[in-house]
Amino acid sequence: MTIHVVSAGETVSSIARLYDVSPELLARQNQLPPDRELAVGQALVVLFPTQTHTVLPGDSLFSIARRYGVTVQTLLRNNYFLLGLSELQVGEELVISLPDESRGTLDVNGYAYPFISQAVLSQQLPYLTNLTPFTYGITPGGGLVPLGDEMLLAAARRYGVEPWMHLSTLTEAGNFSSSLAQQLLTDPEGQAMLIQSVEDVMRAKGYRGLDVDFEYLPGDLALPYAAFIAALRARLAPYGYPVTVAVAPKTSGDQPGLLYEGHDYAALGAAADYVLLMTYEWGYTYGPPRAVAPLPQVRQVLSYALTVIPAEKLFLGVPTYGYDWPLPFVQGQTMATSLSPQTALALARRYGAAIQYDETAQAPWFRYRENGRDHEVWFEDARSAQAKLDLAAGSGVRGVGLWNLMRVFPQLCLLLNGGYTIG
Repeated sequence: MTIHVVSAGETVSSIARLYDVSPELLARQNQLPPDRELAVGQALVVLFPTQTHTVLPGDSLFSIARRYGVTVQTLLRNNYFLLGLSELQVGEELVISLPDESRGTLDVNGYAYPFISQAVLSQQLPYLTNLTPFTYGITPGGGLVPLGDEMLLAAARRYGVEPWMHLSTLTEAGNFSSSLAQQLLTDPEGQAMLIQSVEDVMRAKGYRGLDVDFEYLPGDLALPYAAFIAALRARLAPYGYPVTVAVAPKTSGDQPGLLYEGHDYAALGAAADYVLLMTYEWGYTYGPPRAVAPLPQVRQVLSYALTVIPAEKLFLGVPTYGYDWPLPFVQGQTMATSLSPQTALALARRYGAAIQYDETAQAPWFRYRENGRDHEVWFEDARSAQAKLDLAAGSGVRGVGLWNLMRVFPQLCLLLNGGYTIG
């Protein structure tokens, strides 16, 4: 596996000849448009199959898997263009096996809202260890706000992916409620009711783990929050359900600010089975143009976390999106629009923009002009994703948490399958 950055004048055919690979597979795996148009600076993942199979009449994924002694899941992972589905076309070429280039083992947890399309979910499920529907809210008295998660749970079962329940203080307005957290974490009866409700839902629906995300907690709630996580873990441990807690991206124990003060890394690391580092949103809707997850900042958060939490307990957050900022940026007025890597590439192609790569941030970006106004786009590509995955695997952490699955990122799936062992 290698990553190729497109230069001016290159085509899919010329790149395929350079690496002696099939142009059809190169285009289909990277989900290029039908005309195979490329943007200058675009990153392509090039895979080198060790064995392929041409689909014959009567073939099925099951019969092909049995013939070559592999699993159907392996075929789905090796052939992203199948989009997680079993439909085959006579004459198409399937990748049976790839070289063993594993840089390490990573569990992969992906988050999805219940309104995700079945098609978008299906093409990503083969690459996941866990699926976490987002989110069950809480009521002031310790009750649960229900979630229409049936479709996600059924899909997870079909693909052999373990579902984790997500619990948060997110309100219907889309904000994390500090007051709701305050009320719950100072109310023992409410906590007991909530813990019982969580257990009941997990057992009834077949959840296999819990992911807790209380944000914007004042410092005086740091220890009560850790005690709540410990209580959840104690209740769920007999069933073999691990408890994960998501934490803000801190670089020191005494980092000031409402986002950080209520998350005591050491206390939460001791209380939970796993900890997700939310290492993204440096570039965000209301901020100036920049990378969503600049590698130096991500590395700094991980470095601090490793001083107080064992590596095997950590998940590194990996974003699957970017932002498009209209220019000039005016603080308090300019709002960026989130977009997928595929949409970013489509914009670059449409406007003939050359994609640049910031070697410090380890992130791609470009500018374009539309309707008389300049725009700046920062997004994720194969290079930026590879940098984060290598950081995670090289640090010995448990895995990565993908925020989120609502938009596809084909190159990330290719990298996970081609370069790592998915736990």
